[in-house]
Amino acid sequence: MLKQQLRGISSLLGSISLIGVCVGMTSTLLSLRATIEDFGTLVTGFIMSAYFIGYLFGSTRAPKDIRRVGYIRSFGGLAALAAFSILMQAIWVDPVVWFVMRFITGFAISGIFVIVESWLNTMADNRSRGTLLSIYLVIIYTGLIAGQLILGVADPAGFVAFAIVALLINLALIPILVSVTVEPTTHENRKVPVSLLLKTVPLGVVNAFIMQACYAMFYGIGPMYASYIGLSVVQITFFMSAFILGGLISQAPFGLLSDRIDRRFVIAICATGGTLTAIALSQLAASNALLIYLNVGLLGAFILPLYSLGMAHTNDFLERDQMVGATGAIIKIGGAGSIIGAPAVAALMQFGAINYFFLLLAALTACVGFYSLYRITRRAKAEDQQHSNFAILAPSQTSDELLTSMAEEAPETEEEDDEEMESNAVLR
Repeated sequence: MLKQQLRGISSLLGSISLIGVCVGMTSTLLSLRATIEDFGTLVTGFIMSAYFIGYLFGSTRAPKDIRRVGYIRSFGGLAALAAFSILMQAIWVDPVVWFVMRFITGFAISGIFVIVESWLNTMADNRSRGTLLSIYLVIIYTGLIAGQLILGVADPAGFVAFAIVALLINLALIPILVSVTVEPTTHENRKVPVSLLLKTVPLGVVNAFIMQACYAMFYGIGPMYASYIGLSVVQITFFMSAFILGGLISQAPFGLLSDRIDRRFVIAICATGGTLTAIALSQLAASNALLIYLNVGLLGAFILPLYSLGMAHTNDFLERDQMVGATGAIIKIGGAGSIIGAPAVAALMQFGAINYFFLLLAALTACVGFYSLYRITRRAKAEDQQHSNFAILAPSQTSDELLTSMAEEAPETEEEDDEEMESNAVLR
């Protein structure tokens, strides 16, 4: 059964693997090019944050476009928009233009992830959904690593690297345009406001906000930090790849461990490990490149699973019909953290010292660790953690029900309201 499902979505997975490569290349490419153009750390931080602003808008808008024109046409339009925004940044090197184009890139890429993840959830059944989504995440992480390595042979100061990204986005259209789509079905789910989550599972809210801020810091400003300490372009690609590879390897072991003991204790272990590793990295210079790669890999191994662990912990204390709504709320909370993360660390680096990059990351992960231990003293663990069905989640991972609920929560024009009433029934 699983083999048949994989065969049925092979073209979809092929398309998203190329998109993953593009996402992996773009953040590092822009961070390095901004350094070459001397935009300044703070300006670069704001440019990188534009991606996450666009990401939030795109994840809200995409479900409506899917319902109007279908999956394939939506994917094609968003891919073209993403390619346009990347090429514009190569043609017009200006901070304001880059901010706008980075917003458009985030909008388009989030919409593409919404389409793919909703499609995958439709194709999967309850027995295979976790496995299929895990395969999907492995493909995404592999693409991110490949994107870093490709950048190692393309000069970020030239046009070619941007052209490669645009070409790969266009190539990603080919598999999905010749495939057959299956429209998803939607279900009613209870909305879960952030205020309810703060009362019910405050650790889930704190963890999502802080960890997404950390991820935005690393992906957006990490390449710039590595350049400032003296790593070459090739070394920077290894620096970024080691982080992603560490997270890829550790996701499943930490997830399985969290199904057997109190998840909050596993969160504390990961956060503490991340804190200690970040402190060690703040003291390493470019002359210790191999030691930097090792520690960055450990950092990714400790902190990349934290988002999934926090999501699973949140679901431990919710009813089944609250889980989709809670996931939507957590995505928005994490999105707010992502928007703040890159500019915050960029400001510290510009007005303080370069090693504040890892010191801030250490401080943030320490907050998660201490708070998770505090919550253990305030409340017993969930009676049955298994009911949350822990799966390896990407921060952008959603379901088709979540996508519908997010669309329903977004502001509508009067014309769109009428359409919603007639048909009224996302993104890790």
